Amino acid sequence: MDTTAAPPDLDAVDHAVLRILHRDPRAAFADVAEAVGVHERTVARRLERMTSTGYVRFTAALVPEYQGEGITAELAVRCAPGRVHETALTLARRPETRSVEVATGGLEVFAELNAPGQDALLTLVDSVIGRLDGVVDVHSSVVLRLLLTAGDWAPYDEEPTEVRRLAMAGLELPAPLAVDGLDRRLVELLGRDARMSTTRLARELQVGETTARRRLARLMTSHILHLRLLADPAVLGYPVEARFRIAVSHRRLGAAVRVLAGEPAVRHLVVTTGDAGLLGYSSHRDLADLHAFTSRVFARLGAAARVETALLMRTYKRAGAAERA
Repeated sequence: MDTTAAPPDLDAVDHAVLRILHRDPRAAFADVAEAVGVHERTVARRLERMTSTGYVRFTAALVPEYQGEGITAELAVRCAPGRVHETALTLARRPETRSVEVATGGLEVFAELNAPGQDALLTLVDSVIGRLDGVVDVHSSVVLRLLLTAGDWAPYDEEPTEVRRLAMAGLELPAPLAVDGLDRRLVELLGRDARMSTTRLARELQVGETTARRRLARLMTSHILHLRLLADPAVLGYPVEARFRIAVSHRRLGAAVRVLAGEPAVRHLVVTTGDAGLLGYSSHRDLADLHAFTSRVFARLGAAARVETALLMRTYKRAGAAERA
């Protein structure tokens, strides 16, 4: 990633390319070109230009929450004045963190991390993060249920993803696929190059192409694999991002989840331990759009719900990858 590059200025062709690759990250350039109405060399050149800045990139990983692996925690790290930026950078460099950001409100850095278990989480919170210079306090909550991820934020699509559709209906996800060592090696290769050809995947895995193709298709049709084109919301025209925590009674939790899942602007939603049982993120075109969203949506949760909303001022890490400087 070029950490000094400016965000790409996208035109209609760029957006058309991203729209198709958002739905199918491994779509052949020839197919994309035919759908967009340009030469496939134009598609390759446009994509190279966008991904070279780091604002657009491909990601591939198994989702530990869906597989029941490890423990995912949401941290609010309170800092001494003048130490927020340095603390956020330090947390973003740690391999356990998947997202790191700073929002309006108190002098806090917010981070999401995945640890192998409770003992490892305690060590991270107390012996590692708690001992960083400038850290005053660490508040942690554990993710009990993952409802929506950034992969379910589809600004190009009118129809919700299958995961969002189930959350809107208050239904559980299907049972996760069982994965073995070959599956994990396949995902690791896709993490290096999400568009690696099936021929090369088979060669690297030392299996036949039919086996590689079958394994890939099986994983891609499951919710446990996140293979996607990840674009900075600002590049797509949504530069305003918000973080919200909602405290709602257990009796009304299901209704609140259905309301929030039905909002296309919500790009991440989890149920956590602690007083505020719901944590989410949303993306907006401007502050007026954010205000309209909060006024309309949170009013539907009822007077008993307590909502805290903050504007993200800077994102340091997203989807496991450090953001540009």
